[in-house]
Amino acid sequence: MPVFTRFSEPPRPGDGMSEAEAEKAEGGESGESGEDERERAAAPDSAPAAARATLGQRFSRLRAWRPRDAAPEGRPTRLGAWRTRHPRAARALRLATTALAAALVLGALLLPNTLPALKAAGFARIPAEAVIGAVVVLALPRRPRLVAAVLYGLGLTALTTVNLLDMGFNEYLGRGFNAALDWDLLPDAQAYVEDTLGGAVATAVTVGAVVLVLLVAAVMVAATIRLTHVLARHRVRATKGALIAGTVWVTCSALGLTLFGGPIASERGAGALRVHAQRTVESLRDEAAFARQSKADTFGNTPPGELLPDLRGKDVIFTFIESYGRSAIEDPVMAPGVDRTLDASTTALEKAGFAARSGWLTSATYGGSSWLGHSTTMSGLWIDNQRRYRTVSAGDHLTLTKAFQKTGAWDTVGVMPGVQKGWPEEQWYGLDKLYDAFDLGYQGPKFSWSTMPDQYALEAFQRQVHGRKRDKPLMSFVILTSSHQPWAPIPKMVGWDELGDGSVFDPIQKAGNKASDVITDTTKSREEYGKSIQYSVTSLTQWLERYGTDDTVLVFLGDHQPIARVSGNGASRDVPVSIVAKDPKVLDKVAGWKWTEGLKPDRDAPVWKMSSFRDRFLKAFGSTPRPSKG
Repeated sequence: MPVFTRFSEPPRPGDGMSEAEAEKAEGGESGESGEDERERAAAPDSAPAAARATLGQRFSRLRAWRPRDAAPEGRPTRLGAWRTRHPRAARALRLATTALAAALVLGALLLPNTLPALKAAGFARIPAEAVIGAVVVLALPRRPRLVAAVLYGLGLTALTTVNLLDMGFNEYLGRGFNAALDWDLLPDAQAYVEDTLGGAVATAVTVGAVVLVLLVAAVMVAATIRLTHVLARHRVRATKGALIAGTVWVTCSALGLTLFGGPIASERGAGALRVHAQRTVESLRDEAAFARQSKADTFGNTPPGELLPDLRGKDVIFTFIESYGRSAIEDPVMAPGVDRTLDASTTALEKAGFAARSGWLTSATYGGSSWLGHSTTMSGLWIDNQRRYRTVSAGDHLTLTKAFQKTGAWDTVGVMPGVQKGWPEEQWYGLDKLYDAFDLGYQGPKFSWSTMPDQYALEAFQRQVHGRKRDKPLMSFVILTSSHQPWAPIPKMVGWDELGDGSVFDPIQKAGNKASDVITDTTKSREEYGKSIQYSVTSLTQWLERYGTDDTVLVFLGDHQPIARVSGNGASRDVPVSIVAKDPKVLDKVAGWKWTEGLKPDRDAPVWKMSSFRDRFLKAFGSTPRPSKG
């Protein structure tokens, strides 16, 4: 028959309980320590408090009545025994766990949303959210306190997640994450990783991201629960600490005190969530407003005969060079090589009888989402997010390419080696025929994300489309992809007569850099990016020299700047744009634009919003505005 503890005896650490548990049992139901009881005893109402504490102790001892050799409910005996044998180690472990939990919570509350701001000095702040959280915890009874701790931990998980997403979006797209718009981009990001680094890596990244979010949630919830227990166990001291911290925060905020270049009184966490909430609300409002805007069109009611009369009989080619941004021409690392290529190409084209004019356009996107730049240029609308793109491409707003189709005077084609699946937007763009990655006969190797080298794509365009006899002139919409990140491996120019089915690029692809080596090296990324732009520009201008005619008009431009890691933090969104033609009458039509002669625009050349190009181009070549109000 087991021996039972006596009702009047307090539980002892040696009875299978840790010192902390015994201390909690003696402190009564509230879980306060003996030291907290002594603090209350020193107060004026110490006698009634002592009586209540004694009664609480008796009830807690009654609940602790158990067989002497039984393990505490829910506690393994070995853990209690270890704590008894190693009290100092147990205490050190408790302190370390508490300190780690506090560091995690404070770190989450003070985490910035950009990589350049991620500095140790940024964490030397007093977060208001921590002070408020402590006050709430101290005011709640046990069960609501536990619920509040779990919710607080999940809130920190959400805050950490959006801050990490902001870091990624700022690094690659030059803007923060938008919860209302950007979930649609995540599958595209996965597809990019798969095309660049392989399916296994893409799967690992996806699974890793999900596991990371779940791990952050588990760690944050565990940390907030741990801190909640500590605050409740030391209620008196915690209340004094919260009062002092709150007073310091208010004082620092009122006086505007700073430390290491930032305010000591921080509300970073609440501010970040507020910004994301406002961004979401504004995006939803913007979607409705843009839907109305897209129905109004300056040339919506222009008859076919009044569209582009001054280009009749010309073969017009609109070409986008991937990631061809202002940084390629002006950055000290990339510019020397790119500028030499532009100067040499300008000279070669002049010898072939061509002249060029160049300026700048400010892109609607940055670092990626090239289709936003394409659609903005062609539609005359500012399309800077996926919702806007879907809205306008599902409507009948007149694109520049569709204006050519509407006249009935041109055959219209698209050449898009980057398209590897169904692309319904070809109807919105007004393309009679689309040539995607599978229609150009390429049998060579992929170059990371790019399905084929630009030189091959242009030669296939000449062989299958541009070089064939036809009854009408041709309007072509060409997207070149060799300068797409991660800029490894990069193709090299080969003899135009040697291109064949593209197998000639096998040894070039094998000898090139690995994408994984370039992605992780900022300097190498910048160098290789510059080389890729040189390759794309050379491919296009050599094609024009080789196959251009007296009636060829080439318009080529970049879709956006490269990612911030290459173009630099705070870089502009400007991209170069050039018009090249043999017929001097074509360039005379744009003389009023004040663009720079040649393929390299001057620093002070005119800068227009990309969305203004459609209307300027249509008016320059004789189109008559006939607005539709929508």
